[in-house]
Amino acid sequence: MPNVAGHRVEGLSIGGIETCIDLPDLKLCFDVGRAQEESVARELVLFTHGHMDHMGGIAYHAAMRHLKSMRPPTYVVPRECEAGVRALFDAWAALDHERPHELVALGIGEDWSPRPGWIARPFRSPHVAPTQGYGLWRVKEKLLPQLRGLSSEEVGRRRLAGEQVTRATETPEIAFCGDTRIEVVERQEVVRTARVLILEATFLDERVPVELARSKGHVHLDEIIERADLFENEAIVLTHFSSRYRAGEITALLDAKLPPRLRERVTPLLAGHRE
Repeated sequence: MPNVAGHRVEGLSIGGIETCIDLPDLKLCFDVGRAQEESVARELVLFTHGHMDHMGGIAYHAAMRHLKSMRPPTYVVPRECEAGVRALFDAWAALDHERPHELVALGIGEDWSPRPGWIARPFRSPHVAPTQGYGLWRVKEKLLPQLRGLSSEEVGRRRLAGEQVTRATETPEIAFCGDTRIEVVERQEVVRTARVLILEATFLDERVPVELARSKGHVHLDEIIERADLFENEAIVLTHFSSRYRAGEITALLDAKLPPRLRERVTPLLAGHRE
């Protein structure tokens, strides 16, 4: 997939089968459904919920990194999943071997830094199981307005004297919703304003009506169309299409149904779908 708004978004996401969204430039991924080879390179994985197609590859991921003598991975999981994930690794330790890893339980609204200059902040995604999406915020220190125009030497002198000379600014760069109903767009500002939004669109046409999609906890393309004016994002990556859709069919439906002002910003993640 080409860069979208300056970010590479790769991986695989097929509804009910497997999801792993790879951000190679940030050296992290969201969810590991079946631990594809590319995901093993990622030391950091942020998980949205405990469904098999999103978390089923977690133990295999840890095992492969251990086999390849790579550093132990870090897994960020919703607090609701922490006990289950610990039990899962205990079971595999009893069946096979312990797989070194770090487990970080993160709750809604809590901040965690995946790397210097970045903050991961979970938000609630409405689904049929407890699910959280993640906003990735870029953090930069900017010189206080009243100090602009001063020489670097003077700014340095004031900093050494203990004076505050900068202020941290946060920019929402990426939002990933995981499995969700469409309400996440209305409820979460970061979903509407992140430069890159990664949003599921499991069902695309009348073969699965909107109400059936909602009962399964998923987004229907018609719901996205109804809210076209809400999306302020520079780029939108649609994912998690049902396996009933072929790659060419997905593109054709997006071309036919999305308003042009929205279609020009939308890129479908088609890896794994039949041609």
